[in-house]
Amino acid sequence: MSATRRQILARTGALGAGIAFTGALSELFAGTAAAQDLGRTGYGPLVPDPNGLLDLPEGFRYQVLSREGDQLRSGEGPVPSNHDGMTALPAGGSSARLVHLVRNHENRPTAKFPVPTVAGLTYDPAGKGGCTALTLDARNNTVLDERVAIAGTAVNCAGGPTPWRTWLTCEETEDKAGTNGYTKDHGFIFEVDPADPHHTGAVPLTAMGRFQHEAVAIDPKRGIVYETEDAFLEPFGLFYRFLPNKPLGGVGSLRAGGRLQAMRVPGVPDLSPVQDPGATFDGIEWVDVPDPLAAQTPVRLQDFGPKGITHAQKLEGCYWGGRCVYFVSSFAHSAEGSAADHYGQIWRYDPSARRLTLVIVFGPDSDVQLPGESPDNICLAAGGGLMVCEDGNGAQHVFGVTRQGEVYAMARGRQAITSAAAAAGGAPDAPEWGEFAGVTFSPDGRTMFVNCYTPGTTFAVTGPWRR
Repeated sequence: MSATRRQILARTGALGAGIAFTGALSELFAGTAAAQDLGRTGYGPLVPDPNGLLDLPEGFRYQVLSREGDQLRSGEGPVPSNHDGMTALPAGGSSARLVHLVRNHENRPTAKFPVPTVAGLTYDPAGKGGCTALTLDARNNTVLDERVAIAGTAVNCAGGPTPWRTWLTCEETEDKAGTNGYTKDHGFIFEVDPADPHHTGAVPLTAMGRFQHEAVAIDPKRGIVYETEDAFLEPFGLFYRFLPNKPLGGVGSLRAGGRLQAMRVPGVPDLSPVQDPGATFDGIEWVDVPDPLAAQTPVRLQDFGPKGITHAQKLEGCYWGGRCVYFVSSFAHSAEGSAADHYGQIWRYDPSARRLTLVIVFGPDSDVQLPGESPDNICLAAGGGLMVCEDGNGAQHVFGVTRQGEVYAMARGRQAITSAAAAAGGAPDAPEWGEFAGVTFSPDGRTMFVNCYTPGTTFAVTGPWRR
Protein backbone atom coordinates (compact mmCIF):
# COMPACT_ATOMS: atom_id res chain seq x y z
CA MET A 1 0.00 0.00 0.00
CA SER A 2 1.51 3.32 -1.06
CA ALA A 3 -0.28 5.52 1.49
CA THR A 4 -1.19 4.78 5.08
CA ARG A 5 -4.78 4.89 6.23
CA ARG A 6 -4.01 7.84 8.49
CA GLN A 7 -2.53 9.79 5.57
CA ILE A 8 -5.63 9.14 3.47
CA LEU A 9 -7.96 10.27 6.25
CA ALA A 10 -5.87 13.40 6.79
CA ARG A 11 -6.06 14.32 3.09
CA THR A 12 -9.85 13.99 3.11
CA GLY A 13 -10.31 15.94 6.33
CA ALA A 14 -11.57 12.84 8.13
CA LEU A 15 -8.69 12.30 10.54
CA GLY A 16 -10.16 11.10 13.79
CA ALA A 17 -12.96 9.36 11.94
CA GLY A 18 -13.65 5.68 11.58
CA ILE A 19 -16.25 3.51 9.90
CA ALA A 20 -19.67 3.85 8.43
CA PHE A 21 -21.28 0.97 6.60
CA THR A 22 -23.89 1.90 4.07
CA GLY A 23 -25.90 -0.79 2.41
CA ALA A 24 -27.93 -3.87 3.26
CA LEU A 25 -25.88 -5.79 5.82
CA SER A 26 -28.30 -8.72 5.74
CA GLU A 27 -27.15 -9.37 2.16
CA LEU A 28 -23.76 -10.49 3.40
CA PHE A 29 -25.07 -13.26 5.61
CA ALA A 30 -27.09 -15.22 3.08
CA GLY A 31 -26.87 -18.93 3.67
CA THR A 32 -25.73 -18.83 7.31
CA ALA A 33 -27.83 -21.20 9.39
CA ALA A 34 -27.85 -19.05 12.52
CA ALA A 35 -28.00 -15.65 10.89
CA GLN A 36 -31.60 -14.92 11.86
CA ASP A 37 -30.96 -15.14 15.61
CA LEU A 38 -27.28 -14.53 16.17
CA GLY A 39 -24.63 -12.00 15.30
CA ARG A 40 -26.76 -9.17 16.68
CA THR A 41 -24.36 -7.62 19.18
CA GLY A 42 -20.69 -7.44 19.99
CA TYR A 43 -19.02 -9.09 22.96
CA GLY A 44 -17.97 -6.11 25.03
CA PRO A 45 -14.65 -4.24 25.44
CA LEU A 46 -11.31 -5.91 24.87
CA VAL A 47 -9.45 -7.04 27.96
CA PRO A 48 -5.67 -6.37 27.94
CA ASP A 49 -3.72 -9.61 27.66
CA PRO A 50 -1.15 -9.89 30.48
CA ASN A 51 1.02 -11.98 28.16
CA GLY A 52 1.07 -9.23 25.55
CA LEU A 53 -0.14 -11.32 22.60
CA LEU A 54 -3.86 -10.97 21.96
CA ASP A 55 -6.57 -8.84 23.60
CA LEU A 56 -10.05 -10.41 23.55
CA PRO A 57 -13.47 -9.68 25.10
CA GLU A 58 -14.15 -11.05 28.55
CA GLY A 59 -15.04 -14.75 28.47
CA PHE A 60 -12.87 -15.50 25.42
CA ARG A 61 -9.47 -17.14 25.51
CA TYR A 62 -6.79 -18.02 23.00
CA GLN A 63 -4.28 -20.75 22.37
CA VAL A 64 -1.09 -20.21 20.40
CA LEU A 65 -1.02 -23.11 17.95
CA SER A 66 2.14 -22.24 16.07
CA ARG A 67 4.80 -19.53 15.77
CA GLU A 68 7.30 -18.79 13.05
CA GLY A 69 10.80 -20.05 13.76
CA ASP A 70 9.65 -22.90 16.01
CA GLN A 71 10.24 -26.37 14.69
CA LEU A 72 7.54 -28.08 12.65
CA ARG A 73 6.37 -31.22 14.42
CA SER A 74 7.22 -33.18 11.29
CA GLY A 75 10.90 -32.30 11.73
CA GLU A 76 11.01 -30.78 8.22
CA GLY A 77 12.38 -27.45 9.46
CA PRO A 78 11.23 -24.19 11.09
CA VAL A 79 7.66 -22.92 10.92
CA PRO A 80 7.72 -20.51 7.92
CA SER A 81 7.16 -16.75 8.09
CA ASN A 82 4.31 -14.50 6.94
CA HIS A 83 1.16 -16.36 7.98
CA ASP A 84 -1.65 -15.35 5.61
CA GLY A 85 -4.82 -16.95 4.20
CA MET A 86 -6.16 -20.04 5.95
CA THR A 87 -9.06 -22.49 6.14
CA ALA A 88 -10.29 -25.12 8.59
CA LEU A 89 -11.54 -28.38 7.07
CA PRO A 90 -13.16 -31.41 8.71
CA ALA A 91 -11.19 -34.62 8.46
CA GLY A 92 -14.33 -36.73 8.00
CA GLY A 93 -14.66 -40.52 8.02
CA SER A 94 -13.23 -42.34 11.02
CA SER A 95 -11.24 -39.21 11.91
CA ALA A 96 -14.27 -37.01 12.51
CA ARG A 97 -12.78 -35.56 15.68
CA LEU A 98 -9.89 -34.10 13.70
CA VAL A 99 -9.66 -30.72 11.96
CA HIS A 100 -7.16 -29.82 9.25
CA LEU A 101 -5.97 -26.22 9.35
CA VAL A 102 -4.28 -25.21 6.09
CA ARG A 103 -2.18 -22.04 6.25
CA ASN A 104 -0.57 -19.94 3.52
CA HIS A 105 2.86 -18.34 3.81
CA GLU A 106 3.17 -15.18 1.71
CA ASN A 107 6.93 -15.51 1.38
CA ARG A 108 9.04 -13.59 -1.08
CA PRO A 109 12.72 -14.32 -1.80
CA THR A 110 13.75 -12.36 1.33
CA ALA A 111 11.60 -14.37 3.76
CA LYS A 112 13.24 -15.00 7.12
CA PHE A 113 11.88 -18.53 7.37
CA PRO A 114 11.04 -20.03 3.94
CA VAL A 115 8.76 -23.02 3.55
CA PRO A 116 11.12 -26.04 3.75
CA THR A 117 11.47 -27.93 0.48
CA VAL A 118 10.12 -31.48 0.61
CA ALA A 119 10.48 -34.10 -2.10
CA GLY A 120 7.28 -34.49 -4.10
CA LEU A 121 5.78 -31.29 -2.65
CA THR A 122 8.11 -28.64 -4.14
CA TYR A 123 7.19 -26.77 -7.33
CA ASP A 124 10.25 -24.49 -7.71
CA PRO A 125 13.18 -24.96 -5.30
CA ALA A 126 13.82 -21.19 -5.56
CA GLY A 127 10.34 -20.35 -4.30
CA LYS A 128 10.12 -19.54 -0.59
CA GLY A 129 6.33 -19.65 -0.19
CA GLY A 130 3.79 -22.41 0.19
CA CYS A 131 1.45 -23.90 2.77
CA THR A 132 1.71 -25.78 6.01
CA ALA A 133 -1.02 -28.02 7.43
CA LEU A 134 -1.86 -28.50 11.10
CA THR A 135 -3.94 -31.43 12.31
CA LEU A 136 -5.92 -30.58 15.45
CA ASP A 137 -7.98 -32.51 17.95
CA ALA A 138 -11.31 -30.72 17.51
CA ARG A 139 -12.25 -31.25 21.15
CA ASN A 140 -9.51 -29.02 22.58
CA ASN A 141 -7.53 -27.72 19.57
CA THR A 142 -4.45 -29.70 20.56
CA VAL A 143 -1.95 -29.74 17.70
CA LEU A 144 -1.31 -33.36 16.74
CA ASP A 145 0.74 -32.73 13.62
CA GLU A 146 2.22 -29.84 11.63
CA ARG A 147 3.95 -30.32 8.30
CA VAL A 148 4.66 -28.87 4.88
CA ALA A 149 1.70 -29.21 2.51
CA ILE A 150 3.26 -27.53 -0.54
CA ALA A 151 6.57 -25.73 -1.09
CA GLY A 152 8.46 -23.89 -3.79
CA THR A 153 5.61 -21.51 -4.60
CA ALA A 154 5.71 -17.72 -4.20
CA VAL A 155 3.75 -15.06 -2.32
CA ASN A 156 0.92 -17.39 -1.28
CA CYS A 157 -1.65 -14.83 -0.19
CA ALA A 158 -5.19 -16.19 0.09
CA GLY A 159 -7.24 -18.82 -1.72
CA GLY A 160 -10.36 -20.74 -0.83
CA PRO A 161 -11.68 -24.16 0.25
CA THR A 162 -13.27 -26.64 -2.14
CA PRO A 163 -16.46 -28.65 -1.50
CA TRP A 164 -14.29 -31.79 -1.45
CA ARG A 165 -12.21 -30.58 1.51
CA THR A 166 -9.07 -29.33 -0.14
CA TRP A 167 -7.56 -25.83 -0.25
CA LEU A 168 -6.79 -23.77 -3.33
CA THR A 169 -3.71 -21.67 -2.54
CA CYS A 170 -3.06 -18.62 -4.71
CA GLU A 171 0.21 -17.00 -5.76
CA GLU A 172 -0.03 -13.21 -5.68
CA THR A 173 2.74 -12.60 -8.19
CA GLU A 174 3.40 -12.71 -11.93
CA ASP A 175 7.15 -13.32 -11.77
CA LYS A 176 8.48 -15.51 -14.53
CA ALA A 177 11.41 -17.91 -14.55
CA GLY A 178 14.62 -15.92 -14.35
CA THR A 179 13.07 -13.22 -12.14
CA ASN A 180 14.12 -13.06 -8.48
CA GLY A 181 16.05 -16.28 -8.99
CA TYR A 182 12.96 -18.35 -9.83
CA THR A 183 13.45 -21.35 -12.08
CA LYS A 184 9.78 -21.61 -13.10
CA ASP A 185 6.96 -19.22 -13.92
CA HIS A 186 4.75 -18.17 -10.99
CA GLY A 187 1.28 -16.68 -10.60
CA PHE A 188 -0.77 -19.87 -10.39
CA ILE A 189 -3.31 -21.64 -8.20
CA PHE A 190 -2.34 -24.95 -6.59
CA GLU A 191 -4.59 -27.52 -4.93
CA VAL A 192 -3.56 -28.74 -1.46
CA ASP A 193 -4.99 -31.84 0.20
CA PRO A 194 -4.21 -31.46 3.92
CA ALA A 195 -5.13 -35.09 4.62
CA ASP A 196 -2.51 -36.30 2.13
CA PRO A 197 -0.41 -33.51 0.55
CA HIS A 198 1.35 -35.97 -1.73
CA HIS A 199 -2.03 -36.79 -3.24
CA THR A 200 -2.13 -33.34 -4.83
CA GLY A 201 1.62 -32.68 -5.01
CA ALA A 202 2.82 -29.36 -6.43
CA VAL A 203 1.02 -29.08 -9.75
CA PRO A 204 0.00 -25.61 -11.03
CA LEU A 205 -3.57 -25.37 -12.26
CA THR A 206 -2.48 -23.52 -15.37
CA ALA A 207 -5.90 -23.28 -17.04
CA MET A 208 -7.09 -21.16 -14.11
CA GLY A 209 -4.76 -18.39 -15.23
CA ARG A 210 -1.41 -16.85 -14.39
CA PHE A 211 -1.86 -13.49 -12.67
CA GLN A 212 -1.74 -11.87 -9.21
CA HIS A 213 -4.25 -14.21 -7.62
CA GLU A 214 -5.85 -13.35 -4.30
CA ALA A 215 -8.89 -15.43 -3.37
CA VAL A 216 -11.33 -17.95 -4.83
CA ALA A 217 -14.87 -19.15 -4.12
CA ILE A 218 -16.67 -22.12 -5.65
CA ASP A 219 -20.35 -22.29 -6.59
CA PRO A 220 -21.34 -25.51 -4.76
CA LYS A 221 -24.05 -26.40 -7.30
CA ARG A 222 -22.45 -25.51 -10.62
CA GLY A 223 -18.79 -25.97 -9.70
CA ILE A 224 -17.79 -22.63 -11.23
CA VAL A 225 -14.72 -21.13 -9.56
CA TYR A 226 -14.63 -17.35 -9.05
CA GLU A 227 -11.24 -15.66 -8.71
CA THR A 228 -10.09 -12.19 -7.60
CA GLU A 229 -6.95 -10.40 -8.77
CA ASP A 230 -5.12 -8.19 -6.28
CA ALA A 231 -3.59 -5.42 -8.38
CA PHE A 232 -3.31 -2.16 -6.46
CA LEU A 233 -1.35 -0.24 -9.12
CA GLU A 234 -2.40 0.29 -12.71
CA PRO A 235 -3.42 -1.67 -14.62
CA PHE A 236 -5.94 -2.83 -12.02
CA GLY A 237 -7.21 -6.35 -11.64
CA LEU A 238 -10.18 -8.25 -13.00
CA PHE A 239 -12.85 -10.50 -11.56
CA TYR A 240 -12.75 -13.95 -13.16
CA ARG A 241 -14.68 -17.15 -13.39
CA PHE A 242 -13.30 -20.56 -14.34
CA LEU A 243 -15.57 -23.09 -16.02
CA PRO A 244 -14.03 -26.50 -15.21
CA ASN A 245 -14.21 -29.35 -17.67
CA LYS A 246 -15.00 -31.58 -14.67
CA PRO A 247 -17.09 -29.40 -12.33
CA LEU A 248 -17.26 -30.64 -8.73
CA GLY A 249 -15.15 -33.63 -9.74
CA GLY A 250 -13.26 -33.97 -6.48
CA VAL A 251 -9.56 -33.96 -5.65
CA GLY A 252 -7.44 -33.34 -8.72
CA SER A 253 -10.37 -32.69 -11.06
CA LEU A 254 -9.34 -29.06 -11.71
CA ARG A 255 -6.25 -30.37 -13.51
CA ALA A 256 -8.57 -31.42 -16.34
CA GLY A 257 -8.67 -27.79 -17.45
CA GLY A 258 -11.48 -25.52 -18.47
CA ARG A 259 -12.20 -21.98 -19.69
CA LEU A 260 -11.06 -18.82 -17.93
CA GLN A 261 -13.25 -15.77 -18.41
CA ALA A 262 -13.21 -12.17 -17.13
CA MET A 263 -16.23 -10.14 -16.06
CA ARG A 264 -17.43 -7.27 -18.23
CA VAL A 265 -19.97 -4.86 -16.78
CA PRO A 266 -21.44 -3.15 -19.87
CA GLY A 267 -20.50 0.51 -19.93
CA VAL A 268 -18.44 0.31 -16.71
CA PRO A 269 -14.66 0.17 -17.26
CA ASP A 270 -13.84 0.77 -13.57
CA LEU A 271 -15.93 -0.20 -10.53
CA SER A 272 -14.52 2.49 -8.23
CA PRO A 273 -16.95 5.34 -9.13
CA VAL A 274 -19.94 3.20 -8.13
CA GLN A 275 -20.57 4.27 -4.54
CA ASP A 276 -24.32 3.99 -3.99
CA PRO A 277 -25.23 0.79 -2.12
CA GLY A 278 -27.85 -1.09 -4.05
CA ALA A 279 -26.54 0.03 -7.42
CA THR A 280 -27.31 -2.84 -9.78
CA PHE A 281 -26.01 -3.84 -13.20
CA ASP A 282 -27.85 -6.41 -15.29
CA GLY A 283 -26.67 -8.33 -18.31
CA ILE A 284 -23.20 -9.05 -16.93
CA GLU A 285 -20.99 -10.53 -19.64
CA TRP A 286 -18.15 -13.02 -19.38
CA VAL A 287 -15.38 -12.80 -21.94
CA ASP A 288 -12.86 -15.56 -22.68
CA VAL A 289 -9.32 -14.66 -21.62
CA PRO A 290 -7.18 -14.67 -24.79
CA ASP A 291 -4.05 -16.05 -23.12
CA PRO A 292 -4.60 -17.41 -19.58
CA LEU A 293 -0.87 -18.17 -19.21
CA ALA A 294 0.02 -14.53 -19.95
CA ALA A 295 3.00 -15.64 -22.02
CA GLN A 296 3.64 -12.14 -23.38
CA THR A 297 1.08 -9.80 -21.83
CA PRO A 298 -0.49 -9.78 -18.34
CA VAL A 299 -4.08 -10.92 -18.52
CA ARG A 300 -5.52 -7.59 -17.37
CA LEU A 301 -3.72 -5.85 -20.30
CA GLN A 302 -4.83 -8.28 -23.00
CA ASP A 303 -7.18 -7.36 -25.83
CA PHE A 304 -10.77 -8.13 -24.79
CA GLY A 305 -12.28 -6.57 -27.89
CA PRO A 306 -13.70 -3.14 -28.66
CA LYS A 307 -15.95 -3.16 -25.58
CA GLY A 308 -12.96 -3.58 -23.28
CA ILE A 309 -13.18 -5.19 -19.84
CA THR A 310 -14.05 -4.06 -16.29
CA HIS A 311 -11.23 -3.33 -13.85
CA ALA A 312 -11.13 -2.70 -10.10
CA GLN A 313 -8.33 -1.79 -7.71
CA LYS A 314 -7.26 -4.21 -4.97
CA LEU A 315 -9.73 -7.08 -5.38
CA GLU A 316 -9.22 -9.34 -2.37
CA GLY A 317 -11.67 -11.38 -0.28
CA CYS A 318 -14.13 -13.71 -2.01
CA TYR A 319 -16.75 -16.09 -0.61
CA TRP A 320 -19.94 -17.89 -1.55
CA GLY A 321 -23.16 -17.13 0.34
CA GLY A 322 -26.63 -18.47 -0.46
CA ARG A 323 -26.85 -18.47 -4.27
CA CYS A 324 -24.37 -15.66 -4.92
CA VAL A 325 -20.67 -14.92 -4.83
CA TYR A 326 -19.38 -11.91 -2.88
CA PHE A 327 -16.07 -10.18 -3.47
CA VAL A 328 -14.18 -7.31 -1.85
CA SER A 329 -12.43 -4.29 -3.31
CA SER A 330 -10.25 -3.16 -0.41
CA PHE A 331 -9.85 0.43 -1.57
CA ALA A 332 -9.51 2.71 -4.58
CA HIS A 333 -7.15 5.69 -4.75
CA SER A 334 -7.48 8.16 -7.60
CA ALA A 335 -3.86 9.18 -6.97
CA GLU A 336 -2.90 5.67 -8.05
CA GLY A 337 -5.07 5.70 -11.17
CA SER A 338 -8.57 4.69 -10.05
CA ALA A 339 -11.45 6.69 -11.49
CA ALA A 340 -12.63 7.54 -7.95
CA ASP A 341 -11.71 7.03 -4.29
CA HIS A 342 -13.39 4.68 -1.86
CA TYR A 343 -12.53 3.03 1.45
CA GLY A 344 -13.77 -0.42 0.52
CA GLN A 345 -16.63 -2.10 -1.33
CA ILE A 346 -18.35 -5.48 -1.12
CA TRP A 347 -20.03 -6.67 -4.32
CA ARG A 348 -22.52 -9.47 -4.94
CA TYR A 349 -22.81 -11.36 -8.23
CA ASP A 350 -25.94 -13.44 -8.84
CA PRO A 351 -25.10 -15.92 -11.62
CA SER A 352 -28.71 -16.94 -12.22
CA ALA A 353 -29.79 -13.36 -12.89
CA ARG A 354 -26.43 -12.28 -14.39
CA ARG A 355 -26.68 -9.32 -12.00
CA LEU A 356 -23.96 -7.42 -10.12
CA THR A 357 -24.91 -5.36 -7.06
CA LEU A 358 -22.87 -3.09 -4.79
CA VAL A 359 -23.89 -4.26 -1.32
CA ILE A 360 -21.69 -2.37 1.13
CA VAL A 361 -19.51 0.73 1.00
CA PHE A 362 -16.98 1.42 3.75
CA GLY A 363 -16.27 4.99 4.83
CA PRO A 364 -15.05 7.16 7.74
CA ASP A 365 -17.54 8.20 10.39
CA SER A 366 -16.71 8.38 14.08
CA ASP A 367 -13.73 6.47 15.46
CA VAL A 368 -10.27 6.02 13.94
CA GLN A 369 -9.84 2.68 15.73
CA LEU A 370 -12.64 1.12 13.68
CA PRO A 371 -12.04 -0.36 10.21
CA GLY A 372 -12.41 2.75 8.09
CA GLU A 373 -10.29 1.53 5.19
CA SER A 374 -8.99 -1.59 3.50
CA PRO A 375 -11.14 -4.60 4.45
CA ASP A 376 -8.99 -7.61 3.56
CA ASN A 377 -9.58 -11.23 4.60
CA ILE A 378 -13.25 -11.69 5.41
CA CYS A 379 -15.33 -14.64 6.56
CA LEU A 380 -18.82 -15.49 7.71
CA ALA A 381 -18.91 -16.05 11.46
CA ALA A 382 -20.46 -19.27 12.68
CA GLY A 383 -22.94 -17.41 14.90
CA GLY A 384 -24.00 -14.92 12.24
CA GLY A 385 -22.30 -11.75 11.11
CA LEU A 386 -18.90 -11.16 9.57
CA MET A 387 -15.31 -11.16 10.73
CA VAL A 388 -13.03 -8.72 8.91
CA CYS A 389 -9.25 -8.38 9.05
CA GLU A 390 -8.31 -4.76 8.45
CA ASP A 391 -5.12 -4.32 6.44
CA GLY A 392 -4.02 -0.91 7.71
CA ASN A 393 -1.37 0.76 9.83
CA GLY A 394 -1.03 1.26 13.58
CA ALA A 395 -3.12 -0.90 15.91
CA GLN A 396 -4.36 -4.08 14.24
CA HIS A 397 -7.74 -5.66 14.91
CA VAL A 398 -10.11 -8.36 13.84
CA PHE A 399 -13.47 -6.61 13.66
CA GLY A 400 -16.91 -8.14 13.81
CA VAL A 401 -19.89 -6.75 11.92
CA THR A 402 -23.39 -7.59 13.12
CA ARG A 403 -26.46 -7.94 10.91
CA GLN A 404 -27.54 -4.49 12.05
CA GLY A 405 -24.28 -2.90 10.92
CA GLU A 406 -22.72 -2.61 14.38
CA VAL A 407 -18.93 -2.77 14.17
CA TYR A 408 -17.07 -4.11 17.19
CA ALA A 409 -13.51 -5.08 17.99
CA MET A 410 -13.14 -8.84 18.37
CA ALA A 411 -9.37 -9.01 18.82
CA ARG A 412 -6.38 -6.68 19.02
CA GLY A 413 -2.81 -7.76 18.33
CA ARG A 414 -0.25 -6.86 20.96
CA GLN A 415 2.91 -8.12 19.27
CA ALA A 416 4.71 -4.91 18.34
CA ILE A 417 7.16 -4.91 15.46
CA THR A 418 9.64 -2.21 14.51
CA SER A 419 8.02 0.51 12.43
CA ALA A 420 9.60 1.68 9.21
CA ALA A 421 10.01 5.14 10.75
CA ALA A 422 11.80 3.81 13.81
CA ALA A 423 14.01 1.60 11.67
CA ALA A 424 15.00 4.70 9.69
CA GLY A 425 15.84 6.63 12.85
CA GLY A 426 12.41 8.15 13.33
CA ALA A 427 10.23 8.41 16.43
CA PRO A 428 10.73 5.40 18.68
CA ASP A 429 7.22 5.81 20.10
CA ALA A 430 5.52 4.94 16.80
CA PRO A 431 5.43 1.13 16.83
CA GLU A 432 3.65 -1.01 14.28
CA TRP A 433 1.78 -4.23 14.88
CA GLY A 434 1.52 -7.23 12.64
CA GLU A 435 -1.71 -7.33 10.65
CA PHE A 436 -4.25 -10.11 11.04
CA ALA A 437 -5.01 -12.54 8.22
CA GLY A 438 -6.70 -15.82 7.46
CA VAL A 439 -9.65 -15.51 9.81
CA THR A 440 -11.78 -18.67 9.61
CA PHE A 441 -13.99 -20.82 11.84
CA SER A 442 -13.84 -24.48 12.74
CA PRO A 443 -16.46 -26.72 11.11
CA ASP A 444 -18.45 -26.85 14.37
CA GLY A 445 -18.30 -23.06 14.82
CA ARG A 446 -16.76 -23.29 18.30
CA THR A 447 -13.33 -21.87 17.40
CA MET A 448 -12.14 -18.87 15.44
CA PHE A 449 -8.71 -19.37 13.93
CA VAL A 450 -6.70 -16.33 12.89
CA ASN A 451 -3.12 -15.49 11.96
CA CYS A 452 -0.89 -12.63 12.93
CA TYR A 453 1.05 -12.02 9.72
CA THR A 454 4.27 -11.00 11.46
CA PRO A 455 5.65 -12.31 13.68
CA GLY A 456 3.88 -15.30 12.17
CA THR A 457 1.52 -16.65 14.83
CA THR A 458 -1.58 -18.83 14.55
CA PHE A 459 -4.24 -18.45 17.26
CA ALA A 460 -7.31 -20.49 18.20
CA VAL A 461 -9.94 -18.34 19.92
CA THR A 462 -12.76 -19.94 21.90
CA GLY A 463 -15.52 -18.51 24.03
CA PRO A 464 -19.29 -17.76 24.11
CA TRP A 465 -19.73 -17.42 20.34
CA ARG A 466 -23.42 -18.31 20.50
CA ARG A 467 -24.25 -16.09 23.45
